[in-house]
Amino acid sequence: MAKTSTTTQGLRAAIERSGYYPALVAEAVEAAVGGEPIRSYLVHQETTFDQNEVRRHVTVLVLTDNRFIVSHTDEQAADTTSPTPYATTSTESVKIGRISSIVVSRVVANPESYKPGTLPREVVLTIGWGAVSRIDLEPAACGDPNCEADHGYTGNSTADDLSLRVSEAGDGPETVRQALAFAQALSEATADTAR
Repeated sequence: MAKTSTTTQGLRAAIERSGYYPALVAEAVEAAVGGEPIRSYLVHQETTFDQNEVRRHVTVLVLTDNRFIVSHTDEQAADTTSPTPYATTSTESVKIGRISSIVVSRVVANPESYKPGTLPREVVLTIGWGAVSRIDLEPAACGDPNCEADHGYTGNSTADDLSLRVSEAGDGPETVRQALAFAQALSEATADTAR
């Protein structure tokens, strides 16, 4: 990452603020970004409870001029493969032109009195680029309730690459703003490549 960029410094500060293994997360993200300038980013930490364990997960999304970069870092307790706790970090780099869908779902309180510019209570950002798809199949049927013929199967294929939920109550208003800004920047970038 170019160390003089304000956006790069903002990303680094957001990773530091997450408090979640910042040196490890930053190194993985910086290696994936390389020397490209950063157009937008989103850092989201999620804490989950798994039986009697607390687990943390951080997702970092970065948009450059040419790529969409996703970084996930998870911590794991000691297990049969490691006598000490450990973390796993992965990064994926996707060419902007491969992004096939961006869905932004907004949850707004009191919609009857909504005023433009009001921050949503929560935002769910779903991005698809074809790496992961889910197929839901069920037996097909016809309208005849007495029909016993085999009509094969019917189903849906759904892109399921990334879905990220942020809320004002859980993540704070600034993270919700950042999610909306990132979604807009990504939408604009994909529109630019479609021309």
